Amino acid sequence: MQEELARVILFTITMSVIAVVCILPLGIPLAWILARGNWRGKALVETLVSLPLVLPPVAVGLILLKLLGRRGPLGRFFESLGIEVAFTWKAVVVASAVMAFPLLVRTARTSFENVDLRLESLARTLGKGPWGVFWSVSLPLASRGILAATLLAFARALGEFGATMMVAGNIQGETSTLSLSIYHLIQLGEDSQAWTLCGISIGIAFLAVLASELLNQKARARET
Repeated sequence: MQEELARVILFTITMSVIAVVCILPLGIPLAWILARGNWRGKALVETLVSLPLVLPPVAVGLILLKLLGRRGPLGRFFESLGIEVAFTWKAVVVASAVMAFPLLVRTARTSFENVDLRLESLARTLGKGPWGVFWSVSLPLASRGILAATLLAFARALGEFGATMMVAGNIQGETSTLSLSIYHLIQLGEDSQAWTLCGISIGIAFLAVLASELLNQKARARET
């Protein structure tokens, strides 16, 4: 049984890391764009990004299942490529990524908003284009806050339950994460093992959030 618990822990951490890595290339530039000025459609984009934070996770999972199921538009597309997503480990990654994405963007956006705009303007006067400014000025100065955002997104992905249950199921040995395993063990009356996994989950999440807070404190101290 210890072997199974270790497998679940390793699987959950791996899926969470993959999910966060997948959302970074889109989430970080989007956070920077949202942090800079007002433009047409900005409020709509902000609303769409934040929506998974306020929707019931099972509703998000139902939408993902509709899209990624065999009869869904994305599901049919991936199936034509020989890739099955729903009720596989890939669905765990997708659900975790979707639920962690808003937290990543919102936290990283705050970091970009704290970057001195005068430094970005100076870079433009030296011939840097928008993306040149992003890579050479904004990203390095906001790096600690972005790392903090990444850790928070990881913690959110780690604890994902509702959306994962809907689109990936709780298939033992294939899609079962820490959260799903705790739920399954409680159903079986294995309370002691469920509490063990609960404690491990709390410990990992605590360390991730603590590291994020320490990074945010250092970032704020540097700004002052």
